[in-house]
Amino acid sequence: MAFTALTASASAATTSATSTAAATAATAGRPGKVATTQVNCMTVPSKCGYPDATNAGVPAGTKLLSVPGQISSGPGWHYVTSGYVEVNGNGAVLSGLYIPYNLDITGSNVTVKNSRIVTSGYFAVSLRHTSGVTIENSTISGSNATTGRAGVDITDIYGDSTGMVIKSNNISNFKTAVQVSTGMVTGNYIHNPGYISGDHTNGIFDTGSTQPLSVTGNTIENSFGQTDAISLDASQAGQVIANKTVENNLLAGGSYTIYGGNSLGNSSNHMLIKNNRFGQDYFAKSGQYGPVAYFTTSSTNIWSGNVWDSTGTAIPSP
Repeated sequence: MAFTALTASASAATTSATSTAAATAATAGRPGKVATTQVNCMTVPSKCGYPDATNAGVPAGTKLLSVPGQISSGPGWHYVTSGYVEVNGNGAVLSGLYIPYNLDITGSNVTVKNSRIVTSGYFAVSLRHTSGVTIENSTISGSNATTGRAGVDITDIYGDSTGMVIKSNNISNFKTAVQVSTGMVTGNYIHNPGYISGDHTNGIFDTGSTQPLSVTGNTIENSFGQTDAISLDASQAGQVIANKTVENNLLAGGSYTIYGGNSLGNSSNHMLIKNNRFGQDYFAKSGQYGPVAYFTTSSTNIWSGNVWDSTGTAIPSP
């Protein structure tokens, strides 16, 4: 689905409280492109060009075939009677499916689109040793927000998959929404996490690497006071974190909304956090304790153009 940043107008001013002067400055742009003249975008993200339920996920009117009741296999994929769907064929395309099970992908250059995947298991969509997988225009969630929440809605289990594109999906009812260390995560609506006592709740979770990862144009809402909307932190000391881009996102919630990679004394380089909008719907500081933690600016670590959603004013470099 295409996302279009709206030109400010009298009607848009009602919902995003755009001033008269700002209306003349607002211009069309790419998905989630920050226009500091717009405010309160968290109320209706699509009014400001960000993804929400109106423009992410399965396109309206799409007819879905239920697996395995109406269809149980196709080129490169099949339903396994123990209760999951296996995609092992390189180049397989899955479209227009309702899958109430884990979708496990071991083939490369696989495309999953216009589908709904719902499960209460550890993983909704799992990737194992893949390359070039695209997941787009799909609705992916746990079965409910409590005991039926998915452990991870989309995960690269072994952390060795490459070239993933996760685009324009509607993702909810998770402990962690997306767990990857490389690829592109763009235009997704990530919202309404689930919770079981003891959970650490993440929007996008990179376990810490130097592989390039681009997180752009997403709406990520974590209504809990833990853990984050985006984490770039490693899980142990002695690692270098590098080559991560977080740009043009609408973000809110968690303990800190972004963890920037420098926890546990780890070093980082070539980290770009730019033109993001931090919502204050859950906490006055976006996260319970602030918008960002463990991010050290340097000649290669850039914090620029990040603003408060309620006012459009700049957030100083941490």
